[in-house]
Amino acid sequence: MYSVNRLRLLREVSIRGTLAAAAQALGYNPSSVSHQLRLLEDEAGVRLLEPVGRKVRLTQEAHILVRHTEGILQHLESAEAEISLTQQVVRGTVRVASFQTANHTLIPPALTSLKAEHPNLQVCVAHISAELAVPALLARDFDIVLQEEYPAHPRPAVEGAEITTIGMDPLLLLTPADERSARLEDLTDRHWVMEPQGTQARSWAEAQCRGAGFEPRIAYESSDVLLHVRLVAAGLAVGLVPGLALAASDARSVRAHPLQNEPARRIVTAVRRGGGHAPAIAAVRQQVSRTAVQQITG
Repeated sequence: MYSVNRLRLLREVSIRGTLAAAAQALGYNPSSVSHQLRLLEDEAGVRLLEPVGRKVRLTQEAHILVRHTEGILQHLESAEAEISLTQQVVRGTVRVASFQTANHTLIPPALTSLKAEHPNLQVCVAHISAELAVPALLARDFDIVLQEEYPAHPRPAVEGAEITTIGMDPLLLLTPADERSARLEDLTDRHWVMEPQGTQARSWAEAQCRGAGFEPRIAYESSDVLLHVRLVAAGLAVGLVPGLALAASDARSVRAHPLQNEPARRIVTAVRRGGGHAPAIAAVRQQVSRTAVQQITG
């Protein structure tokens, strides 16, 4: 019978691309990982890795093992969650990955409530890019991921992840406070601030402007939406921002205008399939969801 620990090492190599990266992710040294994978090759009786430059490539047989390893780890995670359900106290560590405005508005009050309700629970939070979030979840770097989805830009379904909507955050036209017009088509000659090319937010914002009959003059690019608000407050630009960006900002010299059809971005939580009912993960997910309802509707 194959060693589960060695199978997990092979899976990490398939995700990370190098022995060194897999070793770092699991707290091993590379020579130890290499030795364990050689033992797994002996167990399987086939070659599992082929060198390709500084990286390694998995053989066909290795991919078969990795596919089955995913199922094994999912079953083990479900078993761990069921064992946790028998405990009277919610405890442990939950690792959360989130996006900027959620980190500013949803996470702090959620953590405060969790600390009061579950003193034996520790929550670690990181801000990472949307493109890396779900892969990091499936790699078991995180237990919960908060993500945003813009209208007409749904993220593809991911096998192995359970997605739950926790709120709809309105998208608004933001102008300096002294701006009289609240229509996109009246702002064709203004400088715009938008998120970087290739992001959902940028694609959606450009589509809004083009739908109004013009190509936006993008003078400022930043993934920091709080900077967007401040640039608008300074009278340097106009922009399209989510409601939580306003809630997170202390800017006063701005005016938020609702858009036609009242578009909103969807805020979701993602957990690994089989692990979401673990008490610690469920407690964090539920509290973040409650906080989202309060922040967005309040």
